[in-house]
Amino acid sequence: MWFKPTTSKLVTFFCLYIAQSIPMSFFSTVIPVMMRQENFSLASIGLLQLIKLPWILKFLWSPLVDRNCVTVSHYKKWIFSSELIYAVLIFSVAFLDFKENFTTILVLVIISFVASATQDIATDALAVLSFSRKDKSLVNSMQSMGSFAGAMLGGGALLLLFKQIGWNSLLPCLAVFVIIALAPLLFNKEIAIKEKSPAQKAKRTDFYYFFTQKGIWKQIIFLFLYYAGLIGILAMLKPYMVDLGYNMQEIGIMSGVAGTSVAFVSSFTGGFILRRIGRYRSRILFSVCILLATLYFMCLSYCTPTTLMLYIGIFLLWGSYGMATIVVYTTAMDCVREGREGTDFTIQTVITHLSGMCMAIVSGKIGDHAGYHGVFLFEVVLAATSLLFILLFFKKEQTK
Repeated sequence: MWFKPTTSKLVTFFCLYIAQSIPMSFFSTVIPVMMRQENFSLASIGLLQLIKLPWILKFLWSPLVDRNCVTVSHYKKWIFSSELIYAVLIFSVAFLDFKENFTTILVLVIISFVASATQDIATDALAVLSFSRKDKSLVNSMQSMGSFAGAMLGGGALLLLFKQIGWNSLLPCLAVFVIIALAPLLFNKEIAIKEKSPAQKAKRTDFYYFFTQKGIWKQIIFLFLYYAGLIGILAMLKPYMVDLGYNMQEIGIMSGVAGTSVAFVSSFTGGFILRRIGRYRSRILFSVCILLATLYFMCLSYCTPTTLMLYIGIFLLWGSYGMATIVVYTTAMDCVREGREGTDFTIQTVITHLSGMCMAIVSGKIGDHAGYHGVFLFEVVLAATSLLFILLFFKKEQTK
């Protein structure tokens, strides 16, 4: 059957997701460090978050990808073209001096993120089409694992390697890795999709019409709330640990390496759990895990936690986050329209990104006025609200 899950298909998508994730994590981590070393202002470093705008705005050109992709060959051409542009731009940055050519480097990095976001649109759409409803959780495990592994390697291991061999030596290797990661897709002949109907070609107005679908607002509210109980704590975790007396190396090991590793494993496990117990029960189970994680941190705010207590909290936090991504991605795939797979999936992931930005900002404001106890209490309320929303509005999905 066209949708039969195989190890080679799953490995192929894992490689595609990690190829886009590692360079982005690396740039997002190393550029702020280099800017501070060159005495850039904190305000300038703060504005650096704008380099991630292509991943927020990618819904604007996702209909273009959907409209021009009918066969597996079309999707492969978009993925290969985007990744090659991504690799060439990364390679080009290696030959520029950071201080003298900072603006040029920033422009090239932003354009490379546009290419990476385009690859993501095509990859997501191909994943939607090439896996059955039952097996979508497995490919979403590959997506989450690729993202977490990329964050761990790009923001951790490569940062250490960067200090040893420098900007000019590391980036060409990164560009080569991006190209090598395409090899499984090039040689994989098992990926197949159902033939698309010519009448279902995507249009620019599909972004608007996505929100007019019957019952879609239930999914939109779910997407906005589901991560909300975690994101605020994740945003405040590093400042919280600094205030507890931990240094940057300790924080990097505890959260950046240990925490992300737990998320990697839990996202793999979460895919099998969802496949076993279904969407509805997984929504509830993982939502309960999120609520427990927020309650744990609220309890920590009443005392001075030991390192072991913090490790438990970090594992709960990242473990819940890893499993939650599987429910979010899988249910998002369920809500795509024929011929608009990339567009609809992209819109839904953008909603989660916007929710995360909002929660991080709100948590910071609450932290300034009510301290960490106020932040954690706020996150408990959000997690409880999310769980209650699922119980009230998704009852009809109990058999799914």
